[in-house]
Amino acid sequence: MSVYTVHAPPVDGPDVRGTTDNFVFVRDGFSFGAFVFGPLWLLYQRLWLALGGYLVLSIAVEATMTLLRVSGGTRIAVMAVIAVLMGLEAASLRRWTLSRQKWRPLDVVVADDEEAAERRFFDRWRAMPGADFDPLAIDRGAPPPTRGASDHSHPPSTLRGDIVGLFPQPGFRR
Repeated sequence: MSVYTVHAPPVDGPDVRGTTDNFVFVRDGFSFGAFVFGPLWLLYQRLWLALGGYLVLSIAVEATMTLLRVSGGTRIAVMAVIAVLMGLEAASLRRWTLSRQKWRPLDVVVADDEEAAERRFFDRWRAMPGADFDPLAIDRGAPPPTRGASDHSHPPSTLRGDIVGLFPQPGFRR
């Protein structure tokens, strides 16, 4: 199973429903294409700043190795490490470029392939109540909802040990 991040193109208002054809699904994980074809993959993905950084880094590393009179085997090993790092960070470079272009991250989806990720995302997105649903308004870092004020059937526990382990006692300040 792969993890995909979903990105929406920049729009004037918070409603992105009219731009669903342009959503981008970026698979997180190792990119074999970026590993093998580094600069060509960057050109194909239109990651211009990342391509510039890659070229500057490659030239600087080659110049430094030339000044230090490094052997051919070491040169290959260093460039292989750079290629592995490119393969590992390809998805992050793509997400960084999208965020610089004001694309908004909407969701994270786990699926077998991109088509299944699209189906999962849009099934979940369509099931959200109300036409005024704004996926950007979801606070993913918020605590879970609390019980209603009328639910006083269970008083807060005491220090007698209702919870085992190193967890805070419910009803007490941390």
